[in-house]
Amino acid sequence: MEFFRRATVPTTRLGVLPGTFNPVTVAHLALAESALAHVDEVLFVLPRRLPHKVYAGASFEERVEMLAASTAAETRWSIAGADGGLFLEIADECRSVYGVDTQLSFICGRDAAERIVSWDYGRPGAVEEMLRRFHLLVARRQGAYAGGGRLGGAVKELAVERDYDAVSASEVRERIRRGEPWEHLVPAGIREMARRIYGATGS
Repeated sequence: MEFFRRATVPTTRLGVLPGTFNPVTVAHLALAESALAHVDEVLFVLPRRLPHKVYAGASFEERVEMLAASTAAETRWSIAGADGGLFLEIADECRSVYGVDTQLSFICGRDAAERIVSWDYGRPGAVEEMLRRFHLLVARRQGAYAGGGRLGGAVKELAVERDYDAVSASEVRERIRRGEPWEHLVPAGIREMARRIYGATGS
């Protein structure tokens, strides 16, 4: 794990927000801001190798630059690149840096949480075993997550003040491509960067 900025606060509860950040959106920042009610530090993680995706649009370096510009005002936010892209791989990399006693909570939306807990891992009890290694902080996305009962306290609701259902990186890119208003969907500090990156590529 390579850090591009690291918070200096004492951390016993780490929130991990993995993403492709292509580009960073106001929804990403809202998730991270809300997570600070549950954790000491939020770590934005950009995998160098994307599971099920390839790098298109912004390069890894441009995404790091957008993250840095978007998160500069909050001292409890960190940015790192990870070698792996799966939650288990990222968790192992976080453990190697933050130690085995740090409580890890992955921050995600309802749709991602449902994919994680319903995935066929090839053996019974794999989900429960995984969620003993880290917890999930789950925000509403096209509805609330309703499947956490059997997983006890390993899945917690993340309350976000506004509805960000319509905000996504793909929506930003599509709006730029179509020449529609998009600036309100990204942090102010990256608007010129996003216009240069996505306006030029059309992706």
